[in-house]
Amino acid sequence: MKITYLIIFITAITSFFSFSNSELFARLRFNAYIIKNNKQWYRFFSYGLVHADWPHLIINMFVLYSFGTQVEMLMIYFFGSKGILYFILLYVGGIVLSVIPSFEKQKNNIYYNAVGASGAVSAVVFSSIIFYPDSKILFMFIPFPIPAVLFGLIYLIYSAVMAKKAKDNIGHDAHFWGAVFGIAFTIALKPALAGMFISQIGKMLSF
Repeated sequence: MKITYLIIFITAITSFFSFSNSELFARLRFNAYIIKNNKQWYRFFSYGLVHADWPHLIINMFVLYSFGTQVEMLMIYFFGSKGILYFILLYVGGIVLSVIPSFEKQKNNIYYNAVGASGAVSAVVFSSIIFYPDSKILFMFIPFPIPAVLFGLIYLIYSAVMAKKAKDNIGHDAHFWGAVFGIAFTIALKPALAGMFISQIGKMLSF
């Protein structure tokens, strides 16, 4: 069984039960104030298992399904049996590392909460982009496929700008830092990928 499918299953089940169980939802969500004062460090992980609503869950799990299976296979191809461990670390690391900036910003704000696997999903998507920057991504608001590297650049800029504005309830910080972690972690595993990435970009620009 692919790890991607297992993650989707566990996340979907946990989110499903939390939709009708407010106590479970409150116990698992990210709250920097509670983490700081009650030492509930598990929330750095558990918030990625619950989602705000069905659309939030479905979108995250669909994107994970679309990219996760590919990245998981690539990890196994490049690193053998260790690839499974690396894929898990990529996903879990994306959950934890993507929310650390929010923890620093919100640790004195009792009203700030966050849920969802967006940071981890961003890490997986950007790991895929490092492997295949010239692949095409069909984005829901753009009627034609665009190169993955271009999508990644737009995504990073948009997330950084929106995180700075902080005018909505979307975790743009988590999106941005999850993506950054996905890039850094993938290149750290195999530094040669950086050269391959640059080479592929050069070929794209030569046309």
